[in-house]
Amino acid sequence: MFKRSFHSKDRAGKAVKPSKRSFSDRQKLKLQQNLDSPPVGKSLTSPIITLVVGREPRIFAAHEDVLSLSPFFTAALKGQFYESTAKRVALPDEDPQIFSCILEYLYKGDYYPRLLFNKRRASFELEDAQDLQNLGGRGSVESTVDITSAGGVLLKDTVVYCAAERYGLDELKRLALRKQGLQSGITVDVILRSARYAYENTPDSDSKLRAHYLALIIRSRKTFKRSGTMQMEMEIGGSKLFFDLFVAMCNHVDDIVDIGNNRSPKTI
Repeated sequence: MFKRSFHSKDRAGKAVKPSKRSFSDRQKLKLQQNLDSPPVGKSLTSPIITLVVGREPRIFAAHEDVLSLSPFFTAALKGQFYESTAKRVALPDEDPQIFSCILEYLYKGDYYPRLLFNKRRASFELEDAQDLQNLGGRGSVESTVDITSAGGVLLKDTVVYCAAERYGLDELKRLALRKQGLQSGITVDVILRSARYAYENTPDSDSKLRAHYLALIIRSRKTFKRSGTMQMEMEIGGSKLFFDLFVAMCNHVDDIVDIGNNRSPKTI
């Protein structure tokens, strides 16, 4: 076993850039329309609900109609977590930092850093992104969050995605995944810890966030190959991540072989 410190060369670089087919002009327009039209309007007259969030409780307040945009809260306002007389919902297992993002999305249609459309470049970028390498809106801006229960720093958008999964907010899942794809310069240990968290907090049927991590690791395989953290994580095991990674790598090799065979038939 060996240990390494994580210098700039150990960073996995930007996340996988979606192909043009995977994010068409029509989808871009739809996403922009969603960002321009927040889930709620200016007229808010429903009762105020108090939310007690986290093990060291923080108090939030939100309109009942806003919370009801989430199937989870629609049920919670009728279930065991709801104190009807006090209009209070207890969420002891939720992280206050992430819940703040959820509420911001429910009210405004996005959370910081916002996803902005650059008309000159005809592409999306993150608000306040430090685009030092001219990556077209990519950069590191509030990319991570410290989640004690997960053992350290995680990619913020991954945690938001998993929270959106719990709360039944599919549009927020798509938004979080798109925003994570614009972050760059993330260290190997944060990526692997976040990938583990994603696997632990999404169903096996999830085909978006998990695939994002598999593609990212394959794309940056040279960095991960020389990483002591990657070696340690694989030796520890205990996650479906590594079997899925093995399958994805095999598929990647098969694709390369198929391309080679089409040019001059051969096998390996």
